[in-house]
Amino acid sequence: MRELKNPTFWLAIAVGVVLIVGVPWVVEVYTLYNFTVFAVLAVLALSLGLVWGFGGILALGQSAFFGIGAYVYAVLAVNMGDSTWAVLAAIVAPMVLAALVGYFTFFGRISDVYFAVISLTIPLILFSLINSASGPAYQFGKVHIGGYNGIPGVPPLNIPFNAGHQLSFEGMFYASAALLLLVYGGLRLLAASRFGRVLVAVRENELRAELLGYDTRYFKLGVFCLGAGIAGIAGAFYGAWGSSVGPTVFSLSFAAQTVIWVLFGGLGTLLGPIVGSFIVQALSTWLGSVSQVSPEIALGVFFIAAVLLIPSGVIPALRDRLFSRIFPRDRATP
Repeated sequence: MRELKNPTFWLAIAVGVVLIVGVPWVVEVYTLYNFTVFAVLAVLALSLGLVWGFGGILALGQSAFFGIGAYVYAVLAVNMGDSTWAVLAAIVAPMVLAALVGYFTFFGRISDVYFAVISLTIPLILFSLINSASGPAYQFGKVHIGGYNGIPGVPPLNIPFNAGHQLSFEGMFYASAALLLLVYGGLRLLAASRFGRVLVAVRENELRAELLGYDTRYFKLGVFCLGAGIAGIAGAFYGAWGSSVGPTVFSLSFAAQTVIWVLFGGLGTLLGPIVGSFIVQALSTWLGSVSQVSPEIALGVFFIAAVLLIPSGVIPALRDRLFSRIFPRDRATP
């Protein structure tokens, strides 16, 4: 594959490896704890960056698959005492739901606008269901769904098929950062493949792609399911990181944040969602420690200013103005 011969691909991987290895040596435990969740949420942002930026599918409710992955992981990890099968189930369950939703919408020729609305209803429905699931009937083995209080005591990740060796804070960082690097590298290879090129062609002009002989429905369904699986494993890591899962993962505000990360970083890029999620999350964490400023208002003003000043996003702006020779292939072009 040509992407494997691209020096910028290996440069990005090398920089990622250096950061993964070096960060725990230069930051304190609290900062490492925050970087872990930043990496997990960046994987979620990448899933939407793939579905929307490369597939042209505006999935406003992409965070629903993240939440499903988190809850599936929590229920199975607590009941089984092993995170291995729980992580795998957290990938499969969102993909099954995405396949069902995608089949009826893409094969039903639902327009993009209506699909965006339909996708947004999924987390809203799940948020309402989880909030009301507080009675004794909502018990799955050892796990009580807990309604608004969520599920506490979610076990951390362990070495695959070895429940006795759970990961420490540092181990969780390494696992989350490695997952982010793996997803980024895999999606770059996918974008450079025939599937990725056809996918971008479908995004640019679906009718033209159909006239060339491609059944665009299968390409859209495939990327939608893949994005759901990526969001699901991010949700599993999130539950393992926080030791609890609550219905806020299905909230409207969380769904909106995911869209903001992608737009701010740069729609149609793979590095953009990562950078966007890291910057916004770091800013949110800092604003949370400043009692004089409302984080919601400050973030709203910041995002409006960013859209006005750099409407294409951070990475496209940097690439076009400063680093055009470093990131020539990262943007999704046919």
